[in-house]
Amino acid sequence: MRKNLSSQISLTRISEKYYKPENAFEYSVLTRFEKIPTHIYATMDEGSLELANEIANAIREGQKANKKIVLVLPGGRSPHPVFHHLINIHKKEQLSFKNVVVFLLYEFYPLTNSTNSNLHQLREAFLNHVDIPEKNIFYPDGFMNKNDIYDFCRKYEEKIRDFDGIDFMILGIGLAGNIGLNSAGSSMNSRTHLVLMDNTSRKESAQSFSSFENVPDGVITMGLGTMMEAKKVVLISWGESKAGIVGKTVEGPATDALPSTCLQHHANAKVIIDLSSAYNLTRISHPWLVTNCEWDNKLIRRAIVWLCQRTNKPILKLTNKDYSENGLGELLAIYGSAYDVNIKIFNDIQHTITGWPGGKPNADDSNRPERAVPYPKKIIVFSPHPDDDVISMGGTFRRLCDQHHEVHVAYQTSGNIAVGDEEVIRYCEYLRDVSDRYSSKDNKLKSKAEEIIKYLRYEKKEDGNPEHPDVLFMKGTIRREEARHASRYSGLKDENIHFLDLPFYETGLVRKKPLDDADMEIVKKLLLNIKPDEMFVAGDLADPHGTHKVCLDAILAAIDELKEQQWMKNCRVWMYRGAWAEWEMDHIEMAVPISPEELRHKRNAILKHQSQAESAPFLGDDERLFWQRAEDRNRATAEMYKQLGLASYEAIEAFVKYIPIK
Repeated sequence: MRKNLSSQISLTRISEKYYKPENAFEYSVLTRFEKIPTHIYATMDEGSLELANEIANAIREGQKANKKIVLVLPGGRSPHPVFHHLINIHKKEQLSFKNVVVFLLYEFYPLTNSTNSNLHQLREAFLNHVDIPEKNIFYPDGFMNKNDIYDFCRKYEEKIRDFDGIDFMILGIGLAGNIGLNSAGSSMNSRTHLVLMDNTSRKESAQSFSSFENVPDGVITMGLGTMMEAKKVVLISWGESKAGIVGKTVEGPATDALPSTCLQHHANAKVIIDLSSAYNLTRISHPWLVTNCEWDNKLIRRAIVWLCQRTNKPILKLTNKDYSENGLGELLAIYGSAYDVNIKIFNDIQHTITGWPGGKPNADDSNRPERAVPYPKKIIVFSPHPDDDVISMGGTFRRLCDQHHEVHVAYQTSGNIAVGDEEVIRYCEYLRDVSDRYSSKDNKLKSKAEEIIKYLRYEKKEDGNPEHPDVLFMKGTIRREEARHASRYSGLKDENIHFLDLPFYETGLVRKKPLDDADMEIVKKLLLNIKPDEMFVAGDLADPHGTHKVCLDAILAAIDELKEQQWMKNCRVWMYRGAWAEWEMDHIEMAVPISPEELRHKRNAILKHQSQAESAPFLGDDERLFWQRAEDRNRATAEMYKQLGLASYEAIEAFVKYIPIK
């Protein structure tokens, strides 16, 4: 089973010449807007392997010189793929880590249990799997008395100096440009110190805790001054959720409002990222500004949309002068005139619009995104969580049902950890009262309800252990019935609602298990049972807790195993985005207009998921509710089409086609 196919999704716009220059001259031309040496890799795995090999080589050089290598490791998930490769090198190449000294970049403070600590996660992900001596591991104590913090920080810095400084520091980056959780305004001369985390940092850190409320207020971290004295610093970032801040860090002005930009002044700092995180860099997003381009339809479309925004003109009003003055003279040389380019791109975007997401029967489909036949189609909508279907494509979902297709929805995970305890208490109190009225006094259901209420109100402790099985069952049931209700409201039959409950998710913790064959087999079984003509899957890799990516990988792995079957060859796979982002205009291949009435129905379907309103634990950094995000995003897409000179709609849901990887 190929488990990481989502990282290989190509949106057919990024040529290798933009991120793998053949020589130093080309690299210099491409990166002239970049203020930190930046290395872009096609996938997270490639970038992680390159960094792991670099660290391994540094360790080997240290062994030859009989020298210890001082390594600073961050928290979070970003370094985990690097750790994976280092562990493999240790086991397969017998590389010893006995000459490695590890300093932890930061630790949460104050901690209430050790399982939530940065150190605990680092041990599980890396330290327990290599032979670094325990005496060589140094870290802040998240349980220390607050009166001891100042003295500890001073001694931490002294210990670093005792080892002749830091040889190799790995940094992640927060959405606000935080490094080591140092927030905006941090001094360039700061040393190891206690930092009170800002709201954004606490929300990002919630993935290590059971809820935002349980995230400690502070963190003991190395300061920017400590980082600037490290002999080598490597900032890593994977995934599109960090693309915006990576762009500002690498190409923006150095400012204390973005601590990560201090690395622009480091003598030996570099950035290692994948293509998704590189999305906002000029050579990836607007390559025509730095080099001659390999033009294809997607890149041309992106350039024209950019030009329309830059000139504040619709497509059909762009002139030769607009092209020439904004670095797009190449297109005039290729097509002869602005008019010819304008017509081509206008028609290209126009043909993405369809009111028939399942294909329009008895119609010419040569310029339509979806085929006319077969009709009706067998369609599966895959939803990672029990509400992503209506949040992301609720209007399209309802329209597919209204147009009489055989629509199925498959909820891939139970979503149980995203239900607050107060929701369970409310439902259990309801069960208790109903049982009390209609059943005997020794009713087991009433007893169980009272037992759960007592546990949640008086006994539950945030100790980092998995959630109580009875509570998980209640939370999963709440989400299941909300999803069933929303699907019925959207027009689906009960027998076409499938709850897959993929095993990787069922840990009772925020942290999930890796994708396994068992997950893929469940998806594969459903596909073989239905043999759909069309599928809709979540292609939203910016999901802050990572579940979407794993769910997508499970689907793509199943598709990969079935791709030679004739029905699979004839099946179209469309990717939608979740609540966190939307496809950019150059990628959109199907745009489904949503009327005001349909948008109201979509909102109502989202509101059926009552447990995911304001009390949901993982709303992310966006303060808007899910229905507000969905409507704002769909209206923004419609407004973009209008600004380009196309028809004006209330809202639009957008999709990109997935082509199975050979």
